[in-house]
Amino acid sequence: MTSSLAGKTLFITGASRGIGLAIARRAARDGANVAIAAKSSVPNPKLPGTIHSAAAEVEALGGKALAIRCDIREEAEVHAAVATTVAAVGGIDILVNNASAIWLAGILDTPMKRFDLMQQVNARGTFLCAQACLPQLRKAANPHILTLAPPPNLAPHWWGPHVGYTLAKMGMSFVTLGLAEELRHERIAVNALWPRTVIATDALKMIPGVNLEQCRTPEIMADAAHAVLSAPASHASGRFFIDEDILRQRGVSDFERYAVKPGMPLLPDLFLD
Repeated sequence: MTSSLAGKTLFITGASRGIGLAIARRAARDGANVAIAAKSSVPNPKLPGTIHSAAAEVEALGGKALAIRCDIREEAEVHAAVATTVAAVGGIDILVNNASAIWLAGILDTPMKRFDLMQQVNARGTFLCAQACLPQLRKAANPHILTLAPPPNLAPHWWGPHVGYTLAKMGMSFVTLGLAEELRHERIAVNALWPRTVIATDALKMIPGVNLEQCRTPEIMADAAHAVLSAPASHASGRFFIDEDILRQRGVSDFERYAVKPGMPLLPDLFLD
């Protein structure tokens, strides 16, 4: 049985919508403090949700929310967001590296602006946020860094179709691997989490050819993240968890409740053989 995140402070990047918001909502149900660090401060007609609407949801569920506009490509903004969080609630217990940029195209169809965005947000952003939060995590009673990244995979078929995105996403995985080793004597758990199936998010709607009815909802990732983050940091570090696997280990057997449309065949996510 997992324990509660009551009173813990989570710094979640990209938490204005999707999986990041689902993780924030799950923590809020425990009474956690959640810093919602994201760029979306004003409504976007293509992507609903802002840091303010996310904060309102967290507060409605019993958590304390901080709506912080933060572009994780900007070092000064990340450090300012961390400082704002510490000033408001006294520290940071958990960093969730959720923010990520995606562009599923080959080399000739990937503008360098898109390539640079993915590298800056994904691998560099993960590294920067960990660097900025580390002094606070060292003071925490049960510190965790959880990054939404896949198990490292060098199989060529995952690289050929979209090398720019794969490089950026695997960059997050390798940062996780490296930080877990660097910090293994500091009782800070550094792990990654990835979905077994494609998760239905608003961002996914912008990618053609994906049938949302063959996806699961973000709540499965939120429940899996909660299981990881509420466990003692000493239990696991350097692990690449799969949402379904970790929930099965904790006794969950009904996964239809996470289906967008129960009974539909599910689409497997990228990078899992």
